Amino acid sequence: MSADITTAPATGVNAYAFPRHEQTFPVLTPQEIERMRRFGVPRSYRDGEALFETGTVGPGMFVVLSGTVAVSQRDGLGHVTPIIDQGAGQFLAEIGQLSGRLALVDGHAEGDVETLLIPPDQLRALLVAEAELGERIMRALILRRVSLIQGGAGGPVLIGSASLGDTARLQNFLARNGQPHHVLDPATDKDAADLVARYATSRADLPLVVCLDGRVLRNPSEPEIAYAIGMIGEHNHEKLYDVAVVGSGPAGLATAVYAASEGLSVAVFDARAFGGQAGASARIENYLGFPTGISGQALAGRAFNQAQKFGANMLIPVSIRSLDCSRTDGAFGLATDCGKNMRAKSVVVASGARYRRPEIANLEKFEGRGVWYWASPIEGKLCLGQDVVLVGGGNSAGQAAVFLSGHARKVYMVIRGGGLGASMSRYLIERIEATDNIELMFNTELVGLESDDDASLARVRWRSRLGPEEHSLDIRNVFLFVGADPATGWLDGCGVMVDRGGFVVTGAQCKQKDGQQASPLETSVPGVFAVGDVRSGSVKRVGGAIGEGAQVVAALHGYLADAMKPSL
Repeated sequence: MSADITTAPATGVNAYAFPRHEQTFPVLTPQEIERMRRFGVPRSYRDGEALFETGTVGPGMFVVLSGTVAVSQRDGLGHVTPIIDQGAGQFLAEIGQLSGRLALVDGHAEGDVETLLIPPDQLRALLVAEAELGERIMRALILRRVSLIQGGAGGPVLIGSASLGDTARLQNFLARNGQPHHVLDPATDKDAADLVARYATSRADLPLVVCLDGRVLRNPSEPEIAYAIGMIGEHNHEKLYDVAVVGSGPAGLATAVYAASEGLSVAVFDARAFGGQAGASARIENYLGFPTGISGQALAGRAFNQAQKFGANMLIPVSIRSLDCSRTDGAFGLATDCGKNMRAKSVVVASGARYRRPEIANLEKFEGRGVWYWASPIEGKLCLGQDVVLVGGGNSAGQAAVFLSGHARKVYMVIRGGGLGASMSRYLIERIEATDNIELMFNTELVGLESDDDASLARVRWRSRLGPEEHSLDIRNVFLFVGADPATGWLDGCGVMVDRGGFVVTGAQCKQKDGQQASPLETSVPGVFAVGDVRSGSVKRVGGAIGEGAQVVAALHGYLADAMKPSL
């Protein structure tokens, strides 16, 4: 299944194209519909009646038994654009209906319509029970989301210049999470200019975000826009999950897929987007099974869809502030940033690592406004024809440098050490050395960032580690890939042991309070496991993280089985 739900959006609202039309809108046979009846309930609609509406929770997947349903896109500005009509034998849904998310389009009956409504939980059951039919449906759901993204339709409208750092910040957030959206520039669009005149009292208010229900947000944070557009579905805070997975990088996603497919109830939390650092990789070429390479977003998007298919509850972006290991009620407590606690019988720490922030004055001021910790097509457009600086010497830095070299006039690659061989794969070194517009600057460090009149990044300063001289260059975009620190602050005080670097200790390296030896991926607290980059001693590779995510599920089954045994 090759569809990538994180494809960069097109610029036009009505840019619909269905190159794989038969796969995107398949027609079911009467026999297939008959097999689906046990998963749904009949529903009838009169002419003009709505089956689903933009911005409301979608009821599930509709199979059209007779009549025609007109599907259209409606944005918060009141623009309505027809998309497609669906008739008998076709079905109405996209990937969001696997987990009961908000509908991104409208569907109205044209004449009397008879349907079979399959709610989200039964849709997931159908996909698993009917393998061949389920594959066709799943492919169509993904391709429909791809079409919405590429058409720039079915989501919020961002109003602001594409060159504005905060516009790029929100675009990147939405794209990383596979959310359709489009951008209007007030310099060229009258409706956008009118809204800016009405709602934006200063440049700091931009971009404006017009939600599906017409609400206007002024330069919102990522969690604010996520809640406003319904990215986080309804979930029961009282539910006791078998497994809580904190982090949705490759390790966390692998845990979610394998655990949910084996019948465990799973909740996955991530503070930003699925995929972690790997999700920001422009191209991964040394991952098994992809000889031509695959983008980190495509790889993570497939895993994200798999996890939903098997019923994992994906809570993104939801940040875990702390972990309560007292288990006074027999469960671990996870305090979220939305102020409500979640409960689980076991916890998998997959929170990964974050790129380090160099000791540079005012660095935070420029983050998302010229300083980036990832390199996507959105940032690539910002850098078109410009000189950029990239700091770092690992594989992620190498992948980003090669990607940016296709957009920027020149990429200055700043490396503290004297070479790349100790931290980068040989194939990347050879590619960088063969790229004319990448300049390697060894034994060099970034020391200063300067702004222009509108507070955007305008100039950088660096110096050689072999001498005192400083140099400067007019640069508007800097990419930082400088080592990594474990994201383990939320574990403070819960009893989980970490090493000197803050990475979680597991297995033979730690003893538990009762004197028992922890299993290979278990921490010093029974029932808490760690996988991927956050784990002390892990190999810090995508393949290794995925392997640990699969491996930990056997340990989870063992722990949960022991916990269910009656005490003597």
